[in-house]
Amino acid sequence: MRLTRMAHALSLVALAGLLAACPCRGGTREIEPVSRVALWRSTSACYVTYSTPTRFERGAYNAVESYALEQDGRIGTVFRYRKDGFEGGLQTMTPTGFVREGTGNAVWGMQFVWPVKAEYIIASLAPDYSDTIVARNRLDYVWIMAGTPTLP
Repeated sequence: MRLTRMAHALSLVALAGLLAACPCRGGTREIEPVSRVALWRSTSACYVTYSTPTRFERGAYNAVESYALEQDGRIGTVFRYRKDGFEGGLQTMTPTGFVREGTGNAVWGMQFVWPVKAEYIIASLAPDYSDTIVARNRLDYVWIMAGTPTLP
C-alpha cells in the first residue's frame, strides 16, 4: 500500500511539472480528465500543496479549499488562505462549481465572477481520493491538492 501511494505521489509531481513547464498546447491535444468522480466523496477540505497561482492566489499561504454538494447540483466552494505569509490575514473566496454534463463529474466550470466559469479539470485522482491534480487545457494553471497539508 505504501509503495502504491508513493508511486501515485511521484506521478502527481511529474504530471504537475509537465503541465507547468509546457509553454503551449502543441496542437489540439487536451488534458484527459479522470473517468469518474464520486462527488459525495470529493466534498471535503483539500490542502493546496502546490499551484501555479492565479492572480487572486498570489501570496497565498496555507491554502485550503472546501467543497459542499448543494441540492441543485452546484458545488459550493470556500477557498481560505493566509495573505503574504503564515501569519498574514485570513482571506476567503467563495466560487461556485458547475459540473459539465457528460464528463463523469470530472470537468467543472468554476465561477468566481458572473458570468465567467473557469475550466477546472480533475486530471488525476488517487483511488482513495486523498490527493488530486486539477488543471486547465490552456496549461496556464495547475493545482495539487491533498487531504493532508503535505504529500508523502
